[in-house]
Amino acid sequence: MFSSLWETAKNSPFSRPLEAQCDAPNKQLVAGRNIAAADAQYSCEYGSNKYYALCGFGGLLSCGITHTAVVPLDLVKCRIQVDPAKYKGIFNGFKVSVREDGVRGLAKGWAPTAIGYSMQGVCKFGFYELFKILYGNMIGEENSYLYRTSLYLAASASAEFFADIALSPMEACKVRIQTQPGFASTLRAAAPIIYGQEGLWGFYKGVVPLWCRQIPYTMMKFACFERTLEALYMYVVPKPRDQCTKNEQLVVTFAAGYIAGVFCAIVSHPADTIVSKLNQDKGSTAMGVAKNLGMAGLWKGLFPRIIMIGTLTALQWFIYDAVKVTLNLPRPPPPEMPESLKKKLEAKQA
Repeated sequence: MFSSLWETAKNSPFSRPLEAQCDAPNKQLVAGRNIAAADAQYSCEYGSNKYYALCGFGGLLSCGITHTAVVPLDLVKCRIQVDPAKYKGIFNGFKVSVREDGVRGLAKGWAPTAIGYSMQGVCKFGFYELFKILYGNMIGEENSYLYRTSLYLAASASAEFFADIALSPMEACKVRIQTQPGFASTLRAAAPIIYGQEGLWGFYKGVVPLWCRQIPYTMMKFACFERTLEALYMYVVPKPRDQCTKNEQLVVTFAAGYIAGVFCAIVSHPADTIVSKLNQDKGSTAMGVAKNLGMAGLWKGLFPRIIMIGTLTALQWFIYDAVKVTLNLPRPPPPEMPESLKKKLEAKQA
């Protein structure tokens, strides 16, 4: 099934700059901008099976490293969400957590975090590249440009659907380790307890609210990043991307990622609070948790989450793009209006 999707996706309009450069390596495709794709010896073909696999590997490093690095902040954030009376804020939350569990206690849940978000990263970034190319090929070159924001939203939503299925079991273990007093403190002890008490459903009962949290988050993450990156190169960066060094490009990537991360945190926070409470309370439901918390309760812990997600998203995009650079993967520039569409607009104006 996936081999046929991958084969179809190879002819996407998003790969047009690379193909056009190969056909006419000495031509300037866009006035004032040289797209030097033919000069680089890429490690794989854009849209190939190897390309998707390496993008998935980049996602593994991107999500696995960053989420594991912020486990202490995530632990405090979860505790604020599930017990705001005890953990009154980010600083108080750290103080209480260290007093009760010691400094080592801040690392609770690191193993399910590392494993779960690594698996999520493989699916999130790998499938995003696949669906972006596949959907772009389905609607055609001109529509891919005109409706590119919708294309980014659809591709990222599709990718995150599968990514959350991979994440859900480890997320269930992580939240219980971090928020249930007296519960197991390690993954190898927590997983059998959950399975023994609730069966396989115990690992997946939070997948629907996880979708409600992660799909809007990822749609914002990818669409906002793509359009912010495009805007930065158009209005802020004083020279075209192909004239920037790799290090300069990575700085722009980091800036666009942080801007996207702030919006991501706000959009997905209520669902994140529900997931934390749902995995803490055995037998609870998403609607029941939302009703009990109320509107104010759903927004508890927003400030630490903005700090965490903003930094997290920026670092994720930085690492992902750095992996692409290191592995010499094709990196098409921000999309530009196709020549056929330009001619149609000129004809209308004439």
